[in-house]
Amino acid sequence: MIRGNLVNPFTEEIYPAEIEVRSGMVECVKQIEGKFNQYILPGFIDAHIHIESSMLTPSRFAEAVVPHGTTSVVSDPHEIANVLGIPGIKYMIEDASTVPLNVFFTAPSCVPATPFETSGAVISSKEIDELLKYDEMVALGEMMNFPGVLSDDPEVTAKIAAAKNHGKPVDGHAPLLSGNDLCKYIAAGISTDHECTLKKEVIEKRKLGMKVMLRQGSSAKNLADLICAGGDFIISDDKHPEDLLKGHVNLMLKEAVELGEDPVKAVKMVTINPAAHYGLNTGLIAPGKSADMVVVDDLVNFNVKEVYIDGNIVAREGKALFSVNPPALESTFKISSKKPADFEISSHEGEEKVRVIDVREGQLLTGESEAVLTVASGKIGPDVKNDILKIAVLERYGHNKMANAFVHGFGLKKGAIASSVAHDSHNIIAVGTNSQDMVDAVNSLVKNNGGLVTASNGCIHSLKLPIGGLMSMKSAEDVAFKLEVLHNALDDMGCKLDSPFMTMSFLALLVIPKLKISDMGLFDVEKFDFVDVVK
Repeated sequence: MIRGNLVNPFTEEIYPAEIEVRSGMVECVKQIEGKFNQYILPGFIDAHIHIESSMLTPSRFAEAVVPHGTTSVVSDPHEIANVLGIPGIKYMIEDASTVPLNVFFTAPSCVPATPFETSGAVISSKEIDELLKYDEMVALGEMMNFPGVLSDDPEVTAKIAAAKNHGKPVDGHAPLLSGNDLCKYIAAGISTDHECTLKKEVIEKRKLGMKVMLRQGSSAKNLADLICAGGDFIISDDKHPEDLLKGHVNLMLKEAVELGEDPVKAVKMVTINPAAHYGLNTGLIAPGKSADMVVVDDLVNFNVKEVYIDGNIVAREGKALFSVNPPALESTFKISSKKPADFEISSHEGEEKVRVIDVREGQLLTGESEAVLTVASGKIGPDVKNDILKIAVLERYGHNKMANAFVHGFGLKKGAIASSVAHDSHNIIAVGTNSQDMVDAVNSLVKNNGGLVTASNGCIHSLKLPIGGLMSMKSAEDVAFKLEVLHNALDDMGCKLDSPFMTMSFLALLVIPKLKISDMGLFDVEKFDFVDVVK
């Protein structure tokens, strides 16, 4: 039995209540008299997250977020799916089953995300149909291939049809889509979107019946710009471990309230709203619902005191009350050692005008600019003084492909960084001031079976991510410590971004405008085609 000020997101009321639990379910809720210093809320739900982007296995992720009041997540495992396919998804399901956190999954709809990159696997519409039979699968994952939807691509259509046949919703991914194209996208059966960056996007999509997820992640932070326009869910999408140590959904609630949102309405966006959309038996403290509850001290800071899942206390005062032991996976890297010449773009001219990827702090969107670069010894050089650096993507699944280009916005004055986290195919991506440091970073990463690396004049720091090149078996604290070492090295190298590795990881994501890069070349998302580096 638990007593306190019950926050009821269904009626949008707060009142003293007594909650009785039996066999993991809420048996009875009684309104009572009395004054209490604590509030009881339904367990928090992050309705859209890629657990792999935390660089933690599902069980380690649970260890980090449950103490913050997160009792359920809806996870799209398309990161590991792009690396390992169905076996990768099964790894996520099996590891998640060992901890109390309710981890629901969506069947990855875009593996690979586009035909313009090399992934480690392909998931067909037939395999999607099989995945959607799993009890853990509550939806078809975000449909990033909006051109395929608009052109009635048969395979895309078949995947959406499979979700409809199973009575499960289809998540969307439609940055800047508007007008007739948006109408067709929604008419296809896609019901959510988490890629809004402008108020007018939120308003248009909600007017057309689409549920909008307001994103507040480690790299993309859109809550402050969009919450005044309305929204249905608050989600993280991608969170780094150092941020998860500070909080998860509880911090999103705090930020929403600080921005002027009514606390109870904010709570609705992370409880009953996502539960109703995905058909989850949680999100509300009511008879017959799973006894997933969070006890907080107030509705301003949302400091979590206790967390219950299925009626069992699973965290108290910021500490998880369960143990974790994630399993290992074999290496997924099939790539030869690299040399400086691999990172050069040749030219016979004295100088060249080139396209440049413009990085935007806190956004997944990029811009496009141009620069005139000097050619020396037949090679186009970077312009470190003006922050025009080298960028490369190297395919890691045994096909020996790579592409080179230029990027602006990292601020590096020396050295290079490399990562095997590069959405969505998770090839190796590297940014650097010179080819030798890029070689050192990439070769060190491959030796580690994946991870993040900084390299500068022979000094190398790394975080090993041996689970698919995406996740560590270590705790969030351990991973965050290694990240801090890397970020300190990056500060010394002159980097000016808050989340440089996460920002870099999205430069290979070919479904968010404007200019991106894959192992096949420089890619203009708006044209949905490759463009030359040299103009």
